[in-house]
Amino acid sequence: MRRAFITGILGTELSAEERQFVRAERPWGFILFKRNIETPDQVLRLVGELRESVADSDAPVLIDQEGGRVQRFGPPYWPVYPPGALFGTLYDIDRGLGLSAARLSARLIAADLYETGVTVDCLPLADVPVAGADAVIGNRAYGTEPAKVAAIARAVTEGLQQGGILPVLKHIPGHGRATADTHFGLPVVDTPKSELERTDFAAFQPLADLPMAMTAHVVFSALDPAQPATTSATIIEQVIRGVIGFQGLLMSDDVSMNALAGSIAERTRAIVGAGCDMVLHCNGKLDEMREVAAETPELSGRALERAARALASRQPPRPFDRTAARAELDALITRAGTAGA
Repeated sequence: MRRAFITGILGTELSAEERQFVRAERPWGFILFKRNIETPDQVLRLVGELRESVADSDAPVLIDQEGGRVQRFGPPYWPVYPPGALFGTLYDIDRGLGLSAARLSARLIAADLYETGVTVDCLPLADVPVAGADAVIGNRAYGTEPAKVAAIARAVTEGLQQGGILPVLKHIPGHGRATADTHFGLPVVDTPKSELERTDFAAFQPLADLPMAMTAHVVFSALDPAQPATTSATIIEQVIRGVIGFQGLLMSDDVSMNALAGSIAERTRAIVGAGCDMVLHCNGKLDEMREVAAETPELSGRALERAARALASRQPPRPFDRTAARAELDALITRAGTAGA
C-alpha cells in the first residue's frame, strides 16, 4: 500500500539514498521541477526510475506547466506558452477565441508532457485576483469575473484531458485575494463570507467535478481566523467539500512553504488532520521528506477511493495535428497582442 504523500527529488536522477527512501516509504506520486530537467530523454529516464522505485508503471508524476512565469519545461527543448491572462484578453474580444486558445495551449502542453511520461499537470487555476493582491497570481489568472475564469479553466481542463494528462485544480478555495506570496508568508483575507461565495468560491463551483485539486495556504478569517485553508477542517468540510462541492482527491499545496507554521512534521499532521487526502512536498530535501513520510498514513478509505478514481479518469490522448495547433495558437497570441497594444 502506498502512503498519502507526493514527493520531489533533488536532481536529474535518483540518488542511492533517495531510491532507498522511496522504496521504503512508497509515496503515491512524484513532482518535477526545473532542477530535475535537462533534456527530453533524461526526463523520460528519470520518470522511469521514479516509477520503478515504487514498482508501479502508472505512478502519477506531476509538474507545474502553466505557461508564462510558471513553466518547468522550456527552451531549447520545449516551447514557451502564454500566461493565463492572454486567454482572458482573447475571451473579451470573442468568447470562442479565448476558449479555443486556452484549449489549444493546454492540448499542446499535454503533448509535451505525455512524451516525457509526465501524467499530471497542476493546472488549471480558478483563482480570481482583486486589486491590491500580491502579484504571485497576477497574470497567471484568467480574469477577474468568476464565470469567465471558470469557463477558461474548463477549456484548459479539456485540452489537458484530450492529451492524456490529468488536471489539478488550484488553488481551492481561492488564492486571488492573497496579499502575500505563500512561499514566504501567510496571507490573511478578511473578506465577508457572502462576498467570497459570490466571487472566489463561485469560480470553483463549476469545476467541482475535476479529479484533483490543490489547496490554498490562505486564511479566510470569516470562516476560520486561526488556520489557512490547507489545515482548516472547517474550510475543507464546509467550503471545499460543501459550498464548492468538490469530491475529488484533495492535495495540499507545498508543505514546505513558509505560509505554514511549525515543523514539517507538525505541518504534515495538521494537513492530514484537517482532511486533505494527500500531502505535497516539493523541495527535495531528504530530511524533510522523511518527516513527511513519518506523519502520513497509508492511503485508505475515502482518500484511497478518490485517488483510484482520479487515476481511472485518465484517458489515452486523442489524435491531433500538433503543427497546425501550434500555428493556430501563435495566430491567436498575435491577435491578443495586437488587441492589448
